[in-house]
Amino acid sequence: MNPLPSATMPGELTVAGILRHQAHSRGDHPLLVCDAEHISYAEADRRSAELARGLIAHGGGKGTHVGLLYPNGPEFVVGMLAAARIGAVVIPFSTFVTARELREQLVDSDVQILLSAGSFRSHDYVDRLAQLIDADFDSDQRLFATAVPQLRHVGISYGSDMRRRIRDIERFYRLATTVGPALLAAMQDDVDGSDRLTIVYTSGSASTPKGVVHTHSALLGHQQNLNKIRGLTAADKLFCNSPFFWIGGLGFGLLATLIAGATLVCSNAGDAGETLDLLEAEKPTMTNGFAAAIAHLANHPSFTERDLCSMRRGNLYPIMPPGARPADPELRHNMLGMTEAGSVVLISDDESDQPEERRGSFGKPAPGFQTKIIDPDTGGIVGVGQIGELSIRGPYLMQRYYKRSREECFDADGWFHTGDLVRADADGFMYFIGRLSAMIKTAGANVSATEVEKAIAEVTGGMAAYVVGIPDAQRGHVVAAVVVVPDPATFDEGALRERLKDELSAYKIPRRFAVLPRAEIPLLSSGKVDTQQLRKLFDA
Repeated sequence: MNPLPSATMPGELTVAGILRHQAHSRGDHPLLVCDAEHISYAEADRRSAELARGLIAHGGGKGTHVGLLYPNGPEFVVGMLAAARIGAVVIPFSTFVTARELREQLVDSDVQILLSAGSFRSHDYVDRLAQLIDADFDSDQRLFATAVPQLRHVGISYGSDMRRRIRDIERFYRLATTVGPALLAAMQDDVDGSDRLTIVYTSGSASTPKGVVHTHSALLGHQQNLNKIRGLTAADKLFCNSPFFWIGGLGFGLLATLIAGATLVCSNAGDAGETLDLLEAEKPTMTNGFAAAIAHLANHPSFTERDLCSMRRGNLYPIMPPGARPADPELRHNMLGMTEAGSVVLISDDESDQPEERRGSFGKPAPGFQTKIIDPDTGGIVGVGQIGELSIRGPYLMQRYYKRSREECFDADGWFHTGDLVRADADGFMYFIGRLSAMIKTAGANVSATEVEKAIAEVTGGMAAYVVGIPDAQRGHVVAAVVVVPDPATFDEGALRERLKDELSAYKIPRRFAVLPRAEIPLLSSGKVDTQQLRKLFDA
């Protein structure tokens, strides 16, 4: 068992307190740059205070559940700050959300006030909300809709090209004049670090999305510690491509930037050249997010001519300068994050290339987290180098899942069983193996889907595959793989089996294969692969 590392323990940190401090000490400094939109700390303070008074005028206050359906940008930032500073609970919604998922999350999260963009890319949120709320949507009166029984108010931020102006968010700003600054100040002062800050929903790739409850002090205190590890300071500009509706963007991106007094740079541009223009102009010093989502920038015709040498640290390797980019990413410490841990839980401050024996390391537990690796079947602690399930506890862990008791979320000793399979070496560095739910039990042996996927990529020169377990009467499950190929007719199953014999034990080699072009891989609205649909390919 790993002892509790030293940490800055959660104190009376609140979003309002940090925002007021930054607005006073560096008001003109940019908090966010998102494409052509900029917002300074002082402007964020002023605009969020005005919207907060509008929320109060609509009955908002401590404990009110306020939903945010915005892409990354100033509107999300202002909405989050406005709700948090009066003690309301911020509930981000994915911009990928379907009509069904929107209704389900509104109901599950008990959102009372929803602030939303009118549209984003191909998504028309006004139309989805109108269908969901039906006749009541066309008025500005309080809502009483059976489909979303707790929702009372909706404020929509319309783009300049949208003509329909039903339930315009401007109504919140107009009514803000009815609430005086003294009441806002009193409500802010009543917010405590132990109050709930947010309910962030998991992406739901393996099960129904769950709402994860975090308090002000816990989530902010964790980001404060992580900033010290990665060296994020007020002098930095952080380029982050993680969406704010997930914990990586909200915690490790936006809140971390707010605490540091730094600048967050993000982009919603559909054109790679425009994003590269932004990076050249803003000169971010650090990067974080999903490398696969920005890899296309390196393929832009102008990429080799771009000056991106300002980026000195981070993990978006495809766009970082050669001096900061590893020759082999597997020899740099990765990070392991999860919604329940308030973003990153395994990390290292060493961003240099590691020795070969540390290949694939995910670093060590972040300050404030106690960890142990257990046998999922017996609950006993496994030895050095052995694979087991990562369990964590500590002051920065979630309070619980929303609408679930703590007894359902933690064991009797307060441990959260993450479902992540890891191993630790003699120096305490941890290595992520895969999800426990992705382990395939076949004829009494455990097979890691991640290991098989990596082996297929290795022997095919990078071909993607998704490995699942298929029920089998004799073996319990058999290993099956869906291989992504441009032309399924060219796939040679026999040849792939032969090449895998040099990489995998016989019981790990898939017994069944299916092939699909990239465009036909079933996806959830979160963008993750729908493994349930993949399994149906083998039903015949």
